[in-house]
Amino acid sequence: MTDLLEKPLALASAWTTPDASAATRPDASTDRRAPRHPAIVLLRRPGVIVAVAIVAFAILTAIWPGLFATYDPTATEPAARLSAPSLAHWFGTDELGRDLYSRVVHGSTLTIAATALAIGIALVVGLTLGILSGFVGGAVDSVAMRIVDVFLAIPGLLLALAIVTALGFGTLPVAIAVGVGIVPGFARTTRAEVLRVKTLPYIEAARAGGASWTRVLVTHVLPNSWGPVAVLAVLDFGAAILAVAALSFLGFGAAPPAAEWGTLISAGRNYLVTAPWVSLLPGLFVAAVVLSLNHLAKSFEEIQR
Repeated sequence: MTDLLEKPLALASAWTTPDASAATRPDASTDRRAPRHPAIVLLRRPGVIVAVAIVAFAILTAIWPGLFATYDPTATEPAARLSAPSLAHWFGTDELGRDLYSRVVHGSTLTIAATALAIGIALVVGLTLGILSGFVGGAVDSVAMRIVDVFLAIPGLLLALAIVTALGFGTLPVAIAVGVGIVPGFARTTRAEVLRVKTLPYIEAARAGGASWTRVLVTHVLPNSWGPVAVLAVLDFGAAILAVAALSFLGFGAAPPAAEWGTLISAGRNYLVTAPWVSLLPGLFVAAVVLSLNHLAKSFEEIQR
């Protein structure tokens, strides 16, 4: 009789007492994963890792070329002229017996320095024009954009050729010419972003709160319009490398025996049949750096969407 009374009580307590496993089971609402940082998402892509490695190698060789070079870039060895790539000379040798890999490494310094200066000029001038045009508006916008339209009507490389012809030969004139040639793209992009951000509600709220136009520009407009400009800077860095190399290829760069990527490619034109590596390997290195920069720019653009 006692057993018959205890069984219903046990069943009732089983129905009313919550399961211990259910109490410890995480709630579905709290089991959501926190959003990952964009850098972590990028580094999970093998293509991005390879691109970062190539770009990092190019930058490091530009800063510390002696750390990566295997020979003196100006040392000649006539007995080993036009030698094929080997363990002793990774990229082979040129017509004077100079180690081609060491010259490519040391050529990074002049080429990347000229490219960085060109991008810096384009950023400063383009940002200034774009901010004045988009933020001030009115007659300033009309005049600035008409000037930009004139420059956009001229092909960038042709404009750079005209400027470097007027300024003279050398790495600095090449950098100035390339920088001026890519200013219109930065100006247009900055203007479009400033016009977009300026109409957002929090800009009106900041103005209603008593913030001056200068404070609104510095604390709200510029930080929120910088993303596409940064992507364009990475993308144009590759284009600027090609432009600097093209001008050096045409003979407007540094004078010999200084090594630049464009001059190294140009030096092997007469040996394309007998020693194709003299032009081919420096050209492939330049192509790898430019394609890596383009891939990184596209990846950054995908994350921002």
